[in-house]
Amino acid sequence: MRYQISGKQIDIGEALQTHVQEELGEAVKKYAERPTEAVVVFSKSAHEFVCEATVHLSTGLTAQAKAHQTEIYAAFDSCCDKMEKQLRRYKRRLKDHHKDRSEPVEIYGASSYILASDADSGEQEPETLQPIIVAEMETKIPSLSVGEAVMQMELAGAPVLVFRNEGKEGLNVVYRRDDGNIGWIDPQ
Repeated sequence: MRYQISGKQIDIGEALQTHVQEELGEAVKKYAERPTEAVVVFSKSAHEFVCEATVHLSTGLTAQAKAHQTEIYAAFDSCCDKMEKQLRRYKRRLKDHHKDRSEPVEIYGASSYILASDADSGEQEPETLQPIIVAEMETKIPSLSVGEAVMQMELAGAPVLVFRNEGKEGLNVVYRRDDGNIGWIDPQ
């Protein structure tokens, strides 16, 4: 597994990097058959350290965890525990969904835009109806079944996931509803 361990405006030492590689590698290896990459980012928020970890699996799925603690090692350990719990919870589902899959999930490129909000404009009429684009970046759209899409959304902790439906070859959306259920948009 390839590791990318970094700190946002904080210096992380070799000892922490070694600890992360050993502990995260052990936790992920236990529940995921073929992890390919792990990205761990440490940052500081007020008096707490924040650890964010993302693990990419060869099946195309991504697991994410985040934790806050007053000590940097404790933040990582808590984040690692969350990752392990998440992978343990979905181990059976991962195996069930991917036992018939002979190839990794197909990924399609797309553009993702962040639009400026109108919160500061007050009651003023906008000059044009065109939105202001704050940022443009590349994103990936996976080709999944609906069950795999729901599982990927839950693993990533995302409120919504756009995916290409393997069964119908069209773009679909799954999202978490306010009532706690999962919604699925399947255009005709």
